[in-house]
Amino acid sequence: MTDVRSPEPAVTVAPSAPEAGPSAGRARARRWGGGAAAALLPAAGLLVALGTWWVVARLELVHPAALPPPGDVVAAFADQPARMLEHTVLTTREILVGFALSAVAGVLLGLALATSRTVERMFTPLLVAVNAVPKITLGPLLVVALGWGQKPILTMVFLLCFFPIVLSTATGLTTTPADLAELARSLNASRWQAFRKVRFPAALPQIFVGLKVAMPLAAIGAVIGEFQAGEGGLGYVIQQYAGIGDTATAWAAIMLVALVSILLYAALLVVERRALPWQRETTSSR
Repeated sequence: MTDVRSPEPAVTVAPSAPEAGPSAGRARARRWGGGAAAALLPAAGLLVALGTWWVVARLELVHPAALPPPGDVVAAFADQPARMLEHTVLTTREILVGFALSAVAGVLLGLALATSRTVERMFTPLLVAVNAVPKITLGPLLVVALGWGQKPILTMVFLLCFFPIVLSTATGLTTTPADLAELARSLNASRWQAFRKVRFPAALPQIFVGLKVAMPLAAIGAVIGEFQAGEGGLGYVIQQYAGIGDTATAWAAIMLVALVSILLYAALLVVERRALPWQRETTSSR
């Protein structure tokens, strides 16, 4: 006799909902902690540097004529803030214009070096030779050739920034990951499509490395140019006031150059994060 049994009802187990409480709280805490560290650590570093400066000046480890106390530098700026800010705006404009010109020309020449072996062999030795020349030695010659004012200053900024941008662009465009290049070939992409969709996006991290190296060099070039041919700007202030022994005002101008460089570099980092939103997810983090 056959034993017929009714089938047991299937039991459906609903997936458990993710625990949103503790883990979400920890994630928020990590994000808040990271944001707080990003704001507080630079401030802490600045305080350490100022404290060291104050101790060195207080103990007169360096002659006060060469390194005045931080309070004297702040007082020198407070005596003529409008004039100092006017020179700061002029120097900042020179930095931005020279940097923009070098970025456009550097990326275009880097593209030419990466796409043509003939162009690379023709111009690479010349680029190395020009980069090896100390740029400060070109200052008087630029004044003779271009006169006083903005032209020699912008040329000095351009010369200092140009080489790292060219090098990073050419390096980025010639080191496309092999799997991405193979994917483009397998999809029958045209040369322009492969460049626009694969090679150039893959080269952007390297290009931004060159831009980040060039940004502080732009500030250096602007100050050197103002030493040689400036009729205003922070470099002009440094030279004029150091020449008459007012080193506190000269140091105030130096601190403004440093501040402008920090702010412009931070702005470039923001642009990099907007242009490369995938980079933080695809690279290792500390």
